[in-house]
Amino acid sequence: MAAIQARWTKVVEAEILQRSSQIVSVIDKQVYIFGGELRPREPRDNDIHIVSLGNPATLSTKQPANQCPSPRVGTASTTLNGKIHLFSGRGGIAMSPVDENGRMWEFDPSSDKWSLLAPSSSTPASIPAARSYHCTASDGKDTVFIHAGCPENGRLSDLWAFSVSQKKWTELAPAPDPPRGGTSIAFAQGRLYRMNGFDGEREQGGRVDVYEPGANIWSSYSFISDGMTGPSPRSVAALLPIVISGCLYLVTLFGERDPSSLGHQGAGKMLNDVWVFDVETKLWTKVEAQGDERPDPRGWFDGDVLDAGSIVVHGGLGESNNRLGDIWTLEFF
Repeated sequence: MAAIQARWTKVVEAEILQRSSQIVSVIDKQVYIFGGELRPREPRDNDIHIVSLGNPATLSTKQPANQCPSPRVGTASTTLNGKIHLFSGRGGIAMSPVDENGRMWEFDPSSDKWSLLAPSSSTPASIPAARSYHCTASDGKDTVFIHAGCPENGRLSDLWAFSVSQKKWTELAPAPDPPRGGTSIAFAQGRLYRMNGFDGEREQGGRVDVYEPGANIWSSYSFISDGMTGPSPRSVAALLPIVISGCLYLVTLFGERDPSSLGHQGAGKMLNDVWVFDVETKLWTKVEAQGDERPDPRGWFDGDVLDAGSIVVHGGLGESNNRLGDIWTLEFF
């Protein structure tokens, strides 16, 4: 396999972008940032901050309209048909899960408006529980997947699919145990991939779990998670699909390796490595980016695919328990 090369580019840094546990979604080279916290357990705002990746990059802020999500942290978003979809999270002084009876928020950049998509059935058994530090992905057609996270108590391993056209939730086969928060999923070539996360005692690693929507079953690939052969266990990281020289890879990067004794109010050991997983050969490659400039270690950040061969990452929590306000792109070649 030819060596995989990459280069980091710092796009912008701003005080208003300093936050962790936020969401990042990219539509047409526009980076949309929502939610997160500057101080522990205090949602910062419910504005939408938009970074246009031109030369130079520009930063703008959209104030919330009459109908919009409340300020929250630990939510999750995905893009589908040019819109951003967001589910639950936690907010308020008690930081309880934001329970919206299974409804999904949808943001349309063409009109700068939020809509609240109500499911056709909202009985407790027919909708996913409210949660935070879950993850989401879309199939690029009509379905948004919601997985795992932290409800009022404990952690989850469930998987749900929301049909945007039918406004209907369907509970799918749960992922392999243990239940976890801070895990990551990515949808690519008809499959859903899952890895990492925190089960309440330790960071998970050493396995890529794969969901087949047609068969409603999971399978798993194990690897040596020693930080040399494969990425070490971590949580609150990212998993993003990219294409390099016509081949599909999954990128995982950064994240928290050892949780803080202060829990959500502290910073553990943060990572700054980048790995790519070849879905055909099932082999990992550690990527050593060219150039001297690169992001600081972090977890509790978010990122998204920029185009087939590049990604964007923003913010998060540094090892000094500081919220970061930088945006970087990573181009693979």
